[in-house]
Amino acid sequence: MTYETLYALFIEELVNIAPDLDPATIRKDDQLQDDLELDSMDVLNLVAALHERLGVDIPEDDYVLIETPAKAATYLSTRLK
Repeated sequence: MTYETLYALFIEELVNIAPDLDPATIRKDDQLQDDLELDSMDVLNLVAALHERLGVDIPEDDYVLIETPAKAATYLSTRLK
């Protein structure tokens, strides 16, 4: 999958977890918890959704690598090779 496809997929799953977010206003470098106001349970649900959709395990130590949509798309692209 391309970076762009993974980015769009991440945004889609993010909005599924936090439906009050407007995908048009989410920036690539928005911090999930600081800027988008996800709590720890939201992050866990997002990780579970990504696992279910892509089959990618994201260990807790790697959560910092998916803290923004841009970082998440990059991380996912390396994990899906």
